[in-house]
Amino acid sequence: MNHRVGGRKFGLPSDQRRALLKGLVRSLLTYQTIKTTETRAKDIRIIAEKIITTARVDTLHNRRQARKYLNDETLVHHLFTQIAPEFKNSTGGYTRMTKIGTRRGDAAPIVQLELLIERELGMPTAPVKIGR
Repeated sequence: MNHRVGGRKFGLPSDQRRALLKGLVRSLLTYQTIKTTETRAKDIRIIAEKIITTARVDTLHNRRQARKYLNDETLVHHLFTQIAPEFKNSTGGYTRMTKIGTRRGDAAPIVQLELLIERELGMPTAPVKIGR
């Protein structure tokens, strides 16, 4: 039985699954929008929203918690100084999933997952260069 077992396996060993999700969350926070399969986006959304909620309060402990997952000091700085202040008055719902079609090879549903930064003001956001 599979009662109260959360998350999806994606047909990967646990270390590869964690690395996949970690990389996709880092890409989402860096570029503010990514295109991926629907099932991956559902898991990424959960992780990203928890990290953004943590980043809304800028403390040393919260920075260390975000650094532990993201593993990149410049991305953590970007998260706490630019992304999190945008959501200071919001209580959740920091991302949006938009279905954009199916993948040609296996007909997997593809979605665009994006952060809702400056979308309400009608101003487009450009990708942010971080790191190397």
